[in-house]
Amino acid sequence: ITAANGQEALTAVAQRQPNVIILDIALGSDPDGLVVCQRLREWSQTPIIMLSVRGSESTKVAALDAGADDYLTKPFGMEELRARIQAVLRRTAVEQAGTAVLHIGSLTIDLANRRVTRHGQEIHFTPIEYDMLRLLVTHPGKIITHQTLLAQVWGTDYQDMTHYTRIYVNQIRKKLGENPATNERYIITEPGIGYRFIDLNS
Repeated sequence: ITAANGQEALTAVAQRQPNVIILDIALGSDPDGLVVCQRLREWSQTPIIMLSVRGSESTKVAALDAGADDYLTKPFGMEELRARIQAVLRRTAVEQAGTAVLHIGSLTIDLANRRVTRHGQEIHFTPIEYDMLRLLVTHPGKIITHQTLLAQVWGTDYQDMTHYTRIYVNQIRKKLGENPATNERYIITEPGIGYRFIDLNS
């Protein structure tokens, strides 16, 4: 399915319901790719990979905050695009499964009871720490921007307080027992953009 402009893209998605959407930011028309992405997110959860020749952090953040699941800078190889498509489809399958208990290495996260254990020992998280962890772990492999974390955990008035996310993520990492020396890592930093939880199927 292809579309020549933003309005055609919106219509095509509504009528054909694709499994994944590859969307160029610069559609050369009104609405542009960012607006199309925002409109799609009003009613569709289909994975969206945004394309652009612009690789700046601000452009990536804008795309992710608009609702994109991934971002790819031109030029790129078809193998990389294929890998990105497979990754977003895997993540979508995990999110749609909606399991209440997640097992990741030595961790067990019980979403229904807000309970986290490591090697069977319960870990105490503050309400804010747990809400941040829940947001990350329920979107494995997907970049969650600083602004999204702040808006959903603290509220929209805090979207400029990016130092909050750094402080709390460091605390969460310590409690999860992350150890780079043994390759035990759960939360990956995307510099200048945000964080992502490891892909549970990788």
